[in-house]
Amino acid sequence: MALFGKKELTATPEAMAYRRQLVDNMVFELIPLKSVTAGIEALPADSPVSVTASPVKGLDATVELTDQIRDAGHRPVPHLSARLCEGPEHVARLATWLRTKGYDTIFCVAGDAEEPAGPYDGAHAFLTELFTHDHGLKNVGITSYPDGHAIIPAEVCHEQLHMKQALIKEAGLNGWASTQMCFDTDLVTSWLIGEREAGFELPIHLGIPGVVDRAKLMTMGVRLGVGASLRYLKKNRAAVTKLMAPGHYDPDDILEPLANDLEALGVTGLHVFTFNQVEATENWRQQVLTEA
Repeated sequence: MALFGKKELTATPEAMAYRRQLVDNMVFELIPLKSVTAGIEALPADSPVSVTASPVKGLDATVELTDQIRDAGHRPVPHLSARLCEGPEHVARLATWLRTKGYDTIFCVAGDAEEPAGPYDGAHAFLTELFTHDHGLKNVGITSYPDGHAIIPAEVCHEQLHMKQALIKEAGLNGWASTQMCFDTDLVTSWLIGEREAGFELPIHLGIPGVVDRAKLMTMGVRLGVGASLRYLKKNRAAVTKLMAPGHYDPDDILEPLANDLEALGVTGLHVFTFNQVEATENWRQQVLTEA
């Protein structure tokens, strides 16, 4: 298991240049919490921003925050959670909002709500309904789980991934899949190779932590269900010691070991979990972009 940059690999200059390109265009994920205001203020101009859906606050909070982020001069991508959608009328309202506000890109998730608010238990069912409306969309992102899902069997995740790919293609839209946060770089590589061999063709946006407090990363990681990586950490004292050391997590602990494989595997973007700690993550991004 390659964790925290221990993979025996020296990245080529071409690979490191591709890494810089990905970092330059990375998507900042923001969460609708009190800290989000400071996060928005720390964003570089005209940033692509992924706006999460809270099972506590509902989709109205996502809609409100999406509009707030766009009004601040950025390019928000709202997360639409299937399990937070109340039914066909709610889908219709969301479609009208997307079309009238000119949002042409969404990220669709099943969502973390224990019980669905309506008839949609997953992203495929929700998107099937959404695509019947005049939504104005051009691009749709979906979730993927190299490290497995907390409650969904791996074979179901695989099946749903390919079903959603087919649904997006049938709708004539562009798609991509963002991965969950995963610390095991070998697992990311083997999972993606397997999915490519099985016919998954959509571009991948690699989900990585930003420069965040290590304790917060562990706490939020458990909430996000990053699965086997965290279970491994619990058994590996050296890895835990590094993760819990004073300071912040470095995204390059994941990126650099994967650098030689990113372009070949169709990784075309980075989805960065900032936990609203945008300033530190943006400082890291600028450091990467000024490398020789």
